[in-house]
Amino acid sequence: MHAGVLLVDKPGGMTSHDVVSRARKALGTRKIGHAGTLDPMATGLLILGVEGATRLLTYLVGLDKTYLATIRLGAETTTDDAEGEIVATAAPERIAAIVDDAIASGIAALTGEISQVPSTVSAIKVNGRRAYDLARAGEQVELKAREVTVSRFEVRQMRRADDAIELDVVVDCSSGTYIRALARDLGAGLGIGGHLTALRRTRIGRFDVDDAIAPDEIDASRLRGAAEVAERAVGRIDVSADEARDLRHGKRLEGAADRLPGTVAAAIDPDGRLVGIVERRGAALKSAMNMPEGAE
Repeated sequence: MHAGVLLVDKPGGMTSHDVVSRARKALGTRKIGHAGTLDPMATGLLILGVEGATRLLTYLVGLDKTYLATIRLGAETTTDDAEGEIVATAAPERIAAIVDDAIASGIAALTGEISQVPSTVSAIKVNGRRAYDLARAGEQVELKAREVTVSRFEVRQMRRADDAIELDVVVDCSSGTYIRALARDLGAGLGIGGHLTALRRTRIGRFDVDDAIAPDEIDASRLRGAAEVAERAVGRIDVSADEARDLRHGKRLEGAADRLPGTVAAAIDPDGRLVGIVERRGAALKSAMNMPEGAE
């Protein structure tokens, strides 16, 4: 089995683990992981690492992302999305009183560098247990606010009804941003509540859902090489055969730090293979992660 990466377009109703399980069966290996969970309700881009390329997932998880979402203003739910129970609704006259400018102001307040409290049904661990497990067990969950960056929060379409205002939005954001929390906080700021009714992840870094395959299309021929994926994720530097050998043996490349285009880069050998991810150490470069020898 070659190491590689799969771009999968997850359908609604499947968990991220369901997709991983299907890939394990299709590829005949258990060594598969993913770079960032999507809720069962959500659809869109899920990146899977296979065999040695699972080592790349660390560098893919933190990439920025784009989402298409539908926010329903006028009701709060227990999960901040349509999967939960409605716990509060706004009166029709309160909803009707919300003008477009107020929505625009609410969105502006949630754009840029913001402090966000994740949803209580997130996958964040609290004392070793997932927040959503605690919440579903009826335990009180208090998550700390975290700094995230929302670089774009744009309304594509608005629909008004007596009992709700629906917004189709596009969001560009840093890793760790919860779109459900944006829906919740927008509704709370307007005083009428809000939750998410649809979510689709269309981009992770330079990887686009348009290039992804359906889960039932997974097979070895659809694997992307680790070198190609690493270069798209973090940039590349080319290393000689001698330098590749030194990096694989844990040696530093003295005086080579100026060759690094960013904080880290993919070191590619003369045969086009990924040696690993390198980082600066003073004036030298050293491996932050080495690919297993023989991995594509």
